[in-house]
Amino acid sequence: MATYAIGDIQGCYDPLRYLLDDIRFDPRCDTLWLTGDLVNRGPKSLKTLRFVRNLGDAAITVLGNHDLHLLALASETIDFDSRFETLEKILRAPDRDDLIHWLRHRPLAHYDEDLDTLLVHAGTHPKWSVRKTMARAAEVENALQSKKYEMVLEKMYGNTPRKWSGDLKGYRRLRFIINTFTRMRMMTGRMGLNFTHTGSPWNARKDLHPWFRIEARATKGTRVVFGHWSALGLVVLPELISLDTGCVWGRELTAVRLDKRVPRVFQVPGDRSKA
Repeated sequence: MATYAIGDIQGCYDPLRYLLDDIRFDPRCDTLWLTGDLVNRGPKSLKTLRFVRNLGDAAITVLGNHDLHLLALASETIDFDSRFETLEKILRAPDRDDLIHWLRHRPLAHYDEDLDTLLVHAGTHPKWSVRKTMARAAEVENALQSKKYEMVLEKMYGNTPRKWSGDLKGYRRLRFIINTFTRMRMMTGRMGLNFTHTGSPWNARKDLHPWFRIEARATKGTRVVFGHWSALGLVVLPELISLDTGCVWGRELTAVRLDKRVPRVFQVPGDRSKA
């Protein structure tokens, strides 16, 4: 039995299958953790979505920002445009409703106590412990799985509020939580979310810091696995694993085995069409 985490796939179905062959993944006994962004930009989002869904309990995937965009398009809360053309096959597929229903019921965070490892797409707020991270994720998950989910998808867009407060309520609270889990990279020294810097954290302004470098992070001691940040690339540390290695941009798709004392890294070439 093995547990592997794989970075952002974004519709790169062929590299995914090559990578699974490389690690000799067996869904009867192994488990995949996926960092989200299963779809968009890559050439085979529909095949990717169907494949991961059909893995059943062998695959655990958290929602990424591109997955949420797909849900918003399917619910017609945002208009379709050329940015989302790689999602058109999903929206026209005969099993579209089943796929969307399945995706809407995916978590924003997953925690394994035995591995003491937390899986998220972009990150978790430095003030949130593992328990609070899971509680905040559950707030959004419950809203997305309710009868009012379309309103959640409509209201999730926007960059404010930028700072966390337990007093936040309603859709502003849900938007902050969604932005933290699916869009966050850099933070200000005063714990505000920054969405302008998307490149390497080492080239950012001095007043900006990667979310995981904020002092007194409440998840310290727990390993956090995330994707979303292709400019950060592969990082494998005892308490931090960054897995978006730019597969859709022609770099690599990466897997890390989590259930060994020393994590082992596996990589295959990414999609070359956008390189």
